[in-house]
Amino acid sequence: MRKVVEVADPKRIDRAPDKTITLMSGGNFLEQGHIVKSVSLNLYIQRKDEKLGPFSLITVLVETDKGLVEMTYDEGYRGVNAIEEAATFLTSHLGISGLILRSVMQLDQSLNKNNLLVLKSDDQDMEFYEV
Repeated sequence: MRKVVEVADPKRIDRAPDKTITLMSGGNFLEQGHIVKSVSLNLYIQRKDEKLGPFSLITVLVETDKGLVEMTYDEGYRGVNAIEEAATFLTSHLGISGLILRSVMQLDQSLNKNNLLVLKSDDQDMEFYEV
């Protein structure tokens, strides 16, 4: 199964996460032609500061029938309960549906990069359109 990683520097997440919270699993619902199987948040502690605490990188991992996508959700000095607070926010404010939609759109875009056609080209602005 193909995995798309949308993190500024993928080396930051080339290890097992420090903590994972599953927001949805065992589900099979349709979103823009994708069957979404699971949604989880992954916490990667990047470093620790004596005063500010841990610097957290939180990613969202969405598994669909057409592939996996892992994208940055949040990062920064968010405290020791960063992932729990993010999960609570998402589940109490209907944020999961937004994450799923954004992830599916990114997966589609990444899978279809070869289907782009340049219609207007100059050195500064290139416009791409899906074929």
